[in-house]
Amino acid sequence: MAHVTNSILIENARLIDGTGAPEQRGAVAVVDGRITAVGPGVGPADAPESARRIDARGRVVAPGFIDVHTHFDPQLCWDRLATPALEHGVTTVLAGNCSLSLAPVRAEDRRPLACMFRQIEDIPLATFEVAVPWSWESYGEWLEFIRPGLGINVAGLVGHSPLRHFVMGAAAQERAATEDEIASMSRVLREAIRAGAAGLSTSYVDSDENMRPVASRYATRDEIIALGRAMAEEGRGLIQTVPLFFMPEAQLQNMRDMAEISRQTGLMCSVAPIVHSPYTTLAADSLKLLEEEAATGAKLFGQSMPRPFDINIRLAETSFVLYAMPAWAAIMRLPLAERLEAFGDTAQREALRNQSVLLGPAWNHLVLSRAATPAHRALEGRLLREIATERGVHPVDAWLDIACAEELQTEICLRGMIHSDPAGVAGILQHPLIHIGASDAGAHIAQFCGSGDTSWLLGHWVRELGVMSLERAVHRLTGELADAFGIRGRGRLEPGLAGDLVLFDAATIDRGDEEFVKDVPGGASRYLRHARGIDCVAVGGSVVWENGAYTEARSGTLV
Repeated sequence: MAHVTNSILIENARLIDGTGAPEQRGAVAVVDGRITAVGPGVGPADAPESARRIDARGRVVAPGFIDVHTHFDPQLCWDRLATPALEHGVTTVLAGNCSLSLAPVRAEDRRPLACMFRQIEDIPLATFEVAVPWSWESYGEWLEFIRPGLGINVAGLVGHSPLRHFVMGAAAQERAATEDEIASMSRVLREAIRAGAAGLSTSYVDSDENMRPVASRYATRDEIIALGRAMAEEGRGLIQTVPLFFMPEAQLQNMRDMAEISRQTGLMCSVAPIVHSPYTTLAADSLKLLEEEAATGAKLFGQSMPRPFDINIRLAETSFVLYAMPAWAAIMRLPLAERLEAFGDTAQREALRNQSVLLGPAWNHLVLSRAATPAHRALEGRLLREIATERGVHPVDAWLDIACAEELQTEICLRGMIHSDPAGVAGILQHPLIHIGASDAGAHIAQFCGSGDTSWLLGHWVRELGVMSLERAVHRLTGELADAFGIRGRGRLEPGLAGDLVLFDAATIDRGDEEFVKDVPGGASRYLRHARGIDCVAVGGSVVWENGAYTEARSGTLV
């Protein structure tokens, strides 16, 4: 584009306003970053001469989408655009989920915190070493570090685990907090809220690189209630958690605890993820529990993603799936050359085969999705079990023999096991106590691309399957999330609100195929998905993404 401006006029548009109301035909005017007029009668007189005029050509204009479950905290240190979220219409991201944030942090806790991000969110240590400067201690200082040059809006949660370490030191991963320590944590959390934090995230499930429970798992319910009350007194806050999802009864109890925390604090509590699986009734049981707790006054909601939860596994990268098996985890942490040697050592195979039973029904869904050499291209798309049967070997041996021949670059995909049945997933996505979230964008970057859920919802669930109307889907991605998560001044096409807009073609919007690219600091790779059918994305009235490319505008802010 020839110039950067934060005043625009988008005409000849299908206006979907983010409230769920029927679409209108008309225009939207943004002056100095804020919407000033929207509707059928809006035209050039509603915008200054300097405003950029865009002809929507009958395409949809909606509020910018919101992603409430990301782990972009590290990536924002080197990429203030949070790529590729923006090109999928996401103009606001909520970072700091699952008890992990980059602040508050003392100098001695920086490396352990980086190791937790590696273990839990699969972000390599080498990336932290070259791209995360740790020039902050408090949460407010971290926010001020990322503020300059933001191309996307950022809201952040304070991670419960680093908060406990900040106050308790090593004892954070040893015991419950004392009353004085809870008071200190509450003070630090209040300071973070005043500096701009949106709430607190905690976890019932995660472990560090030594397989010890993270600090948040040592907290009592009373501790979380005290922290919640501190936020409530500051006038802002929510609590997000990840439950013990692989143990159904434990997940349901975690949700009951969060419901009580909500009742005691008055805060919205969000549980992620709620996913469908043919092997368990947990999703249905969770929805029932949400309904029961809502009837008692709890503001308890689940988060669910619209995409199938397919997971790529490359033995040359990281894998939270394999970290659950000690013998595999020990090898996965070795340097690449030693890892290749260990996986190729037949003497170690027995332990690997024995522990592979922990994958259970996953073996019925493990597919050789991409071979790294021509010698194995004919095997692409086939189940490992089938390949192993043909070779007369255990599936583990079939996998490792092929992977070692390809220097561990073979891509195996856990496909069609989790959140893949359209009927089951549709029931979750349509439930009023479920928010569209749980994308994990910015995390597990060598296993899947979390960005693109917005494009998939609108392309797959709306256009292809007709599960929900376009107006309802946009509402679920915008106004509903803004209201529930305290994203102020955003989420609707309404005068006075921020000019965060997405212009897209409802007939073609979709997510592209996953691409594996080497563009992460420290020599790391990640999966990317580019958008289809999105013409442009504006943040604060400035077009930041247009016609397949980013502009010079950097108009994001902290929200």
